[in-house]
Amino acid sequence: MPKRPAPSPLEQMDALSDLMAAFEARAASDPALAGAVPDEIIRVVPGKRAILAGRLGGRAAIFRFHLANPAESAARDWAEITRAHGYMNAGDLRVCAPLCHLPELGLVAVERAPGMPLMQRIWQTPPGARTALLPPAAAWLRAYTAPTEEAVDIRLEGWFRRAEKGLARLRFGELRDLKSAILTELARIAAPHETGIWRVAICHGDFHPNNLMSEDTLLTGIDTGGSARLPLVKDMARFLAHMGRRGLLPSGRARYGVDAEGLAIFADAFGLGAAERDIWLPFMVGIEALVRVESKALSRSRIRRSTAFCEALLADLRELRA
Repeated sequence: MPKRPAPSPLEQMDALSDLMAAFEARAASDPALAGAVPDEIIRVVPGKRAILAGRLGGRAAIFRFHLANPAESAARDWAEITRAHGYMNAGDLRVCAPLCHLPELGLVAVERAPGMPLMQRIWQTPPGARTALLPPAAAWLRAYTAPTEEAVDIRLEGWFRRAEKGLARLRFGELRDLKSAILTELARIAAPHETGIWRVAICHGDFHPNNLMSEDTLLTGIDTGGSARLPLVKDMARFLAHMGRRGLLPSGRARYGVDAEGLAIFADAFGLGAAERDIWLPFMVGIEALVRVESKALSRSRIRRSTAFCEALLADLRELRA
């Protein structure tokens, strides 16, 4: 079956307009939506979700409208938010407070987290003080995953399939050659350890520094709708690779293309064993490099930084003795 073209900007705005009309009609008669005002478009992902900011019940709020399988997607999102909020609702490491769930509209509303994205804060911090912002991020992830952690047999087939799909979608020849070589190295370092055990948990699923809101010592995790049971090292790699491919190295030192001190901070926070630290964490950094496909819309400077990240990653993988 041919793939349907992505909705045009006009189609997106028409869909959003219809959604807002349905929301306003519901808000007029539903006490749970008293004073609900979604008045700022944060992001629209065509065919997937629309995220708006506003107010609900006198509180700053984020409204997430799921556009694909709305009732099912919103229910899954709501279940994960309420699960995590049950144990991350106080102190300095939190998730957003759940406010409202309307499955028929595909809507989940949460309290808007205070502060700025952690990545923005890192960039704004003097270079010598940037590394100090990483231990709280590792502690946040540790708190999020701790209740669901378990040890399971290693399964790699799915990760290699995702990597190969990413390679097939890549349109930059210089990056394709680099990433093909990275995939070869990942297969080499993984082979002696495939019959082992690694730790998994319900992880964030898209854990990067822009999904942690920072205000003083408070860190609030946002956008947890992609949470899934994953190897612990996957979210660590996502966080570090997101910075590395953009040229952000808080400590100023790189290993596997990402911040060298960041690798050690996450390893310490999770008490990683030798195989987790020395094999599977760099393996997942490599997977991140392969599954995140650079689009033609990226600037040449972003492509150069991605290339430098992949070059550094490949060089260190080649030095890794499995």
